[in-house]
Amino acid sequence: MRILLSNDDGYLAPGLAQLAGSLDGLGEIIVVAPERNRSGASNSLTLDLPLHLGKAANGHMFVSGTPTDCVHLAVTGLLDPQPDMVVSGINLGANMGDDTIHSGTVAAATEGYLLGVPAIAISLASFAGKHFATAGRVARELVQRFTSQPFKEPVLLNVNVPDVPYEELRGIRVTRLGRRHKAEPAVKSVSPRGETLYWIGPAGPAADAGEGTDFHAVEHGWVSVTPLQIDLTHAAQLGTVRSWLGAVA
Repeated sequence: MRILLSNDDGYLAPGLAQLAGSLDGLGEIIVVAPERNRSGASNSLTLDLPLHLGKAANGHMFVSGTPTDCVHLAVTGLLDPQPDMVVSGINLGANMGDDTIHSGTVAAATEGYLLGVPAIAISLASFAGKHFATAGRVARELVQRFTSQPFKEPVLLNVNVPDVPYEELRGIRVTRLGRRHKAEPAVKSVSPRGETLYWIGPAGPAADAGEGTDFHAVEHGWVSVTPLQIDLTHAAQLGTVRSWLGAVA
């Protein structure tokens, strides 16, 4: 079994090192990750520049591009045969609700899914980053389950793990995405040269976080596993838009 690993925190990130170590022995582990932190890169591809590929002393490959670039390059240009699975992470910080739209971690897994490879995005739901080993163990269990009980069609799973010792996890819950309030305002600052600068503000707090959501599961000590899809069609508004446009079909 060939398992392609990537992330958005960069090839030197401790979460990626933990993931590679946790999956050791389950198959051929191949790492292709960004050369630097690309958090928030979403599903962007680099189309205006060539990509530089390097190799670290431990054999991990790094790319001068986005997480999506990494998986796209690996699947379409580097690996033959193609990987049997893509695992992205372990991200430092949760990727729940609206986070999945911006997340490079989820985007790397999504690119694998779009290319026909089953994929998992896994995140440690805290910026403290105390228990990457817990998320690593969860990742190993999920990959082992995939090996023994493979899905019959490509699947994209978004996994969020509470930042607690493994023994304190309550189990796994299959969830839907919650929703956040809108993001906090941008933070204005001034450079030493007097230039006006802005930092993107933090994500908004959870708004839809009731039972059944990823927010609720993680808050109550459960591993959240959310199956994702790519179809962004707002089916419930098709009729409304047809009427607005005066269309009959």
